[in-house]
Amino acid sequence: MLFNSFAFLIFFTVFYTVFYYSRGTIRQLVLFLASCIFYAWFIPKYLLILFLAIAIDYYAAIKIEEADSDKKKKIALILGVVNTSLILFVFKYHNFFIDNINFISGLKLSHWSLILPIGLSFHTFQSLSYVIDVYWGKVKAERNILIYANYVMMFPQLVAGPIERAGHLIPQIRNSFYSKLSDSDFVIGSSLFFYGLFKKVVVADNIGPYVSAVFDNYTHHNGATMFVGTMFFAIQIYADFSGYSDMAIGVARTLGFKFNDNFQTPYFSRSVTEFWRRWHISLSSWLRDYLYYPLVLSTGKITKTKMNLSILATFAIIGLWHGAAWTFVIFGTLHGIYLVVESLTDKYRKNLVSFIHLDKLPFLHHILDSLLTFILVSLSFVFFRAKSLDQSFYMLKKIFSDYKISDVSLLDTNSFAIILFSIAILFSTEYLVFRKYSIDDIYNKAKGNIFLYSIAVISILFVFSFGSWGETSFIYFQF
Repeated sequence: MLFNSFAFLIFFTVFYTVFYYSRGTIRQLVLFLASCIFYAWFIPKYLLILFLAIAIDYYAAIKIEEADSDKKKKIALILGVVNTSLILFVFKYHNFFIDNINFISGLKLSHWSLILPIGLSFHTFQSLSYVIDVYWGKVKAERNILIYANYVMMFPQLVAGPIERAGHLIPQIRNSFYSKLSDSDFVIGSSLFFYGLFKKVVVADNIGPYVSAVFDNYTHHNGATMFVGTMFFAIQIYADFSGYSDMAIGVARTLGFKFNDNFQTPYFSRSVTEFWRRWHISLSSWLRDYLYYPLVLSTGKITKTKMNLSILATFAIIGLWHGAAWTFVIFGTLHGIYLVVESLTDKYRKNLVSFIHLDKLPFLHHILDSLLTFILVSLSFVFFRAKSLDQSFYMLKKIFSDYKISDVSLLDTNSFAIILFSIAILFSTEYLVFRKYSIDDIYNKAKGNIFLYSIAVISILFVFSFGSWGETSFIYFQF
């Protein structure tokens, strides 16, 4: 079920009413059944895969906690991690590895005809973090299977995150048995939901056709048009994914659950390092805690070389997490290279800024840093959006060799004008409001509730006036 659909509005209205008046275990059952309906709306039989993953990690965590030796704990952890990861491998990466084995060996192993379950990567990582945290002693194994199932399956974040940690979300689920839903949570949550809907329907879905026209017919366009299409895709994927995150966090908030932020105005970042502190925060922090830190701390002395190699490995996996293709691996690795280069050149860049006296003009310095970061990130998204490495390299070559701004193709003047208008509204709002204040900060100010109501109403007006309707799926559903 899509958030940007009338079916969801009907579903949520009914669910919220029942959830509001229910208490205790009944409330947990209502949440569980609603999550099952929400997920089954896509492909019902894939609920069984979700149930299997829940059973594996629920059992593994209890075995870890009950183990009377480190060896038994480690065995239970390995079994949980391997079995959960195996589900992800079979559905997402099996055919990718078969293709590479065939290419290297000359064999002709056949593909498996499988459809990737929606959101599999997200709830796999959420389950893995739980098992690992139990092993590390950060959280206790959850004995109530219904609470654990709701932790993994809670429908707002089920198919595209944010990836929540057990130590943050499970206590909230346990405390929700008898808690009364508050008016403040409803105001904050609904305002955030409609602002996210604006990002998705007005910004992302209006940009989408232009981006598709450029990328799907790339041999017919010049470098300038490809550059504009690439910049637009960077904005499209941000509006689409952060829009989903806002809606997910907003829906959860109306139910009394506080998810962590997943985006914090990333396109105002002054470096790629800062960008990844603000972009897809739940994924980047997950890989930082469960991959990067263990790699750095694994053996021997911590050195700069070891840290940089760990960054490259982590970001290559970030790329592979996004999709089973070399284009995604290069996308992630390129960001790893960005971070390593930033680290290695930090001193020299500061000296250059001082030498040309750019540090005396902080506002201009900030703009130039943010613009360069945005361009670097946008160019990396060529590998994310392109369907092959050949297309990626062709487009990048065109961008750098066939660039004449006067030759930019607008395709459709009216649509292009709406795109520019929606982008201007988005970035103005992000810069003036959400760059400085969280949604809770706004609510806690004098007449903050009125301001949030205004955001919701204006968002709805933009949605109905300029929204591109058609219940377009979210880009990150494929991951």
